[in-house]
Amino acid sequence: MDKLIEFNHVSFRYDEDGPWVLKDCSFEIDAGETVAIIGHNGSGKSTIAKLMNGLLFPQEGEIKINGTLLNDETVWDIRQDIGMVFQNPDNQFVGSTVQDDVAFGMENRGIERSVMKKRITSTLRSVNMLEYRFAEPHRLSGGQKQRVAIAGVLAIQPQVMILDEATVMLDPIGRIEIMETMTELQQKESLSFITITHDLNEVKLVDKVIVMNEGNVWEINTPKEILKEGNKLKEIGLAVPFISSLADALKEQDIALENNPMTMDEMLEELWISHSNK
Repeated sequence: MDKLIEFNHVSFRYDEDGPWVLKDCSFEIDAGETVAIIGHNGSGKSTIAKLMNGLLFPQEGEIKINGTLLNDETVWDIRQDIGMVFQNPDNQFVGSTVQDDVAFGMENRGIERSVMKKRITSTLRSVNMLEYRFAEPHRLSGGQKQRVAIAGVLAIQPQVMILDEATVMLDPIGRIEIMETMTELQQKESLSFITITHDLNEVKLVDKVIVMNEGNVWEINTPKEILKEGNKLKEIGLAVPFISSLADALKEQDIALENNPMTMDEMLEELWISHSNK
């Protein structure tokens, strides 16, 4: 697979004499890949999102997007390929109606009106918000607002979509709905999807997880392998999902599970297999 994003020995700090927020970070994200970057508050994960989009530049190391080195000369071209959705969608709304807001990014890029109309319809339909196209954004629920924000970014057709703590203001059901929507869109639109989060419940649907701890890359692995490290994740300040905690508790009672379950259905299947083997 083609390398879409490369961080090579990247270090960053906000003040010249301040502490390093990122320390010698290296990782790769492939085109079409879904990735979760997780970590406790202050671990550096949101700084990574801003570095990817050229909102910040590293003091050490280099960042490449689609093989192009990110710098002052290339940043504006690179931003054409990267869309970001932030944790508070109200900060992204500029239009008086939902469709006006989705159109805003396309207008800035000089996209023809006929194309804009088609994309407004298709992107709102893809996030199940087409019936709200004439609604005022501030009257929507938190989950609906976030869907509109996603539609606005999708309309500019980026290669990669970054959700920077975009589900933090939603309830558990809303978080799951947004993650499922993004997974479906990733498959339909052939884009890469990166979620920045501290909620380990969101990692179950991605291909790869990058765990940050105190500015360092702590581990890179699949969701199933990461969630096996339940006790170690707790030590670095992450709340482990209930299913993972239950699996650890069962193992302490000598109830062996062949695989590491990530959902209740998987847990029930593992317990059935374990019981049947006795």
